[in-house]
Amino acid sequence: MLKEKPPQGLWSLLISILAYLALAQADKVITLGQPESLIIAVLFVLLIINLAFQLSFQVEYVAERLKEPYGTMILTISAVIIEVVIIVMMLSHTSSTTLARDAIYSAVMLDINGILGLCAIVGGIKYGEVEYNVNSGNTYIVMIMTALGISMALPAFLPPEHWRVYSMFTIVTMSVFYALFLKMQTGRHRNYFSYRDQHQAMLEQGQPVPVISTNVKFSILYILAGIVTIGFLSEEMSLHMDAGLTGSGVPPIVAAIVVAIIAASPEVLTALKAAVNDRMQTVVNIALGATLSTVILTVPVIEAIALIEDRQLIVGLSPTQMVMTFLTLIVATINLHDGETNAIEGMTHFVLFMAFTMLASLGM
Repeated sequence: MLKEKPPQGLWSLLISILAYLALAQADKVITLGQPESLIIAVLFVLLIINLAFQLSFQVEYVAERLKEPYGTMILTISAVIIEVVIIVMMLSHTSSTTLARDAIYSAVMLDINGILGLCAIVGGIKYGEVEYNVNSGNTYIVMIMTALGISMALPAFLPPEHWRVYSMFTIVTMSVFYALFLKMQTGRHRNYFSYRDQHQAMLEQGQPVPVISTNVKFSILYILAGIVTIGFLSEEMSLHMDAGLTGSGVPPIVAAIVVAIIAASPEVLTALKAAVNDRMQTVVNIALGATLSTVILTVPVIEAIALIEDRQLIVGLSPTQMVMTFLTLIVATINLHDGETNAIEGMTHFVLFMAFTMLASLGM
């Protein structure tokens, strides 16, 4: 049943703004050493995650009103915008050339192996075989393979002197690629990304695009305001995190994983609710849609920043990341080939997620 009113979350937004104003002045009140900087960075992370969860309720409301595929499209694009904002802010305060690559790689592992794996386990345990539209799985996987191959696998073998030309090629190619995908997702192939029986499909055929009501507009404005606030919080977080982690021995990829977790937090709750309610199609749209959007939207932004600043940012996957990405896509291709998933298939992805976590703890 659709919610009549959008969820309330103005207090969380107000608290986040006030906390930002207070913590941003902390260095003027106390002397900040490494431990203090790290504590403040953690506080900012918690504030961002809390606000991201509040945004997830608004996004879920919008998703219910706009139906598939518009709902999950709004959700995944919102998550990617949050990720891009955080990465851009962190890049402005760090000398790391691999932060963006590690954040995108971590997001792919979290979305496919973490979210999809966990939801398949939950849905499989409760319902056994959980069905979804096989066309969506196949379409997402082949597009993710193409996008990852062009934007993150091939650059690992590219001679350094050609990075500017290839960056421009990537920006144009990924932008056109995603524009065509959105046109298909919301147009002729819209039925690929929803799961319903033939009778219902006939009833829905020719339905007009859902009308955006006043409540939906309010939720969208709230989401935009929340993303802007997250941008300010991220800038302060990156400053204190850089100071807190420098010389601590913590693997550099940890900062990238934090970015991925923050960006995915609006998706996790929605995906788990969908799995519990036997809506695996929503889970597939969220997990794979977020992966595709992350790669195909974030990489061009990072490449554009590199060109503007004339600073080469490494986007090519490391050998370990290449192997993990290859295994993930192969397993996903096999598991998503028949329109049904179960707890065993979910476990294969979750095991890969645990392997990713172990490798990250080793700094790989």
